[in-house]
Amino acid sequence: MKGSERAELRAEAHHLDPTVHVGHGGLSPSVIASLEDALRTRELVKVKLAKQANVKPKEVAEALALSTGADVIQVIGRTATLYKRNLDLKPKPGAPPAWRR
Repeated sequence: MKGSERAELRAEAHHLDPTVHVGHGGLSPSVIASLEDALRTRELVKVKLAKQANVKPKEVAEALALSTGADVIQVIGRTATLYKRNLDLKPKPGAPPAWRR
């Protein structure tokens, strides 16, 4: 992914709320399934890591990206933004992207 594309997605993600939350249980199969579902329907997703989790946010973001095939757009504090293009989502001409709906 080019830097300019990543910058555009960072700007788009600024106003998004976290969709997936990783609790003190860490990266369980249910968290990964939830993220895969969110990426399939929205493409651009924010993931919030709980304060009680004793892991580094960048490591969690990389692990989630690896397990779902997504790209890490950014990690700020305990929030990571991931993107995975879904070719099955065919927006109508002039319609906003899936993450804005």
